[in-house]
Amino acid sequence: MDRLTSMSVFAKVAEVGSFAAAADLFGLSAPMVGKHVRALEERLGARLINRTTRRQSLTEFGRVYYERCKLVLTEADAADALADELLGVPRGPLRVSVPVLFGRRCVVPVLLKLARLHPELELSLSFSDRPVDLIEDGFDLAIRNGATGDGVGLISRRVARQHMAVCASPAYLDAHGVPRTIAELEAYEAIIYSRSGRARSWLFPQGEGAPIAVTPKSRLRLDDLEAIADAAVASMGLAWLPCWLVRDHVTSGALVRVLADTPNIAFDSHALWLQTPHLPLRIRLAVDALAAELPKFMD
Repeated sequence: MDRLTSMSVFAKVAEVGSFAAAADLFGLSAPMVGKHVRALEERLGARLINRTTRRQSLTEFGRVYYERCKLVLTEADAADALADELLGVPRGPLRVSVPVLFGRRCVVPVLLKLARLHPELELSLSFSDRPVDLIEDGFDLAIRNGATGDGVGLISRRVARQHMAVCASPAYLDAHGVPRTIAELEAYEAIIYSRSGRARSWLFPQGEGAPIAVTPKSRLRLDDLEAIADAAVASMGLAWLPCWLVRDHVTSGALVRVLADTPNIAFDSHALWLQTPHLPLRIRLAVDALAAELPKFMD
């Protein structure tokens, strides 16, 4: 077996603590992961992982060997990155985690265009709104909306700024009137974004101070933005949604923006990747493409 591949598989088992989880990340079977680990153990003449029916843990030798493996794999990645730079050709796997709706509507078109331009690029996308661990989950890049936290060893770059809009159907506004001020919003029925039982307030900036937070009354609380847009089109109330999501509805006349002259809060979207001495060309090009193309989707 290829020793470097076996080292990569062993390092991932050490990081995620499971043959099965490592197998999923590499697209291998669990028995094949076991073969890679055993091949290393036979080559080294020492056990790397203690295995029981319930758990797996590194031996003392395995912990020391894992640290060395990380150094070797880092240098191997740096060599590949250097080769990409010298040849000017992005190649190999690019594994990206993206939010579900924003990813499908905005990120995917940009990355598919990149994949068409570079036939040696292997694109793998995972759609999830949960935070991911780039190391444990095996991603090269993650796209996240809002605050990114203070991840150690992570680099982030803003790639877009999502502007929000209050909107409603013409039928709803004909029946209930058009709100003229932020304060009037509380008198209207709204469709609210809610996750884990917590409703998200609507935010409106006011100079240098904290934004005004409004939570209109509502009997519809959904955790899917596209479903909220559909409910607004069905005249169920006001909605506060990203401009990119409601653009087609506004263009068709199915929704009307209200308080259009009132500033709305903006949420930043960031690309995150692991800090490394030599960033692979495929990751750098993907981040550059997203930073250049995503703003065109935001208005």
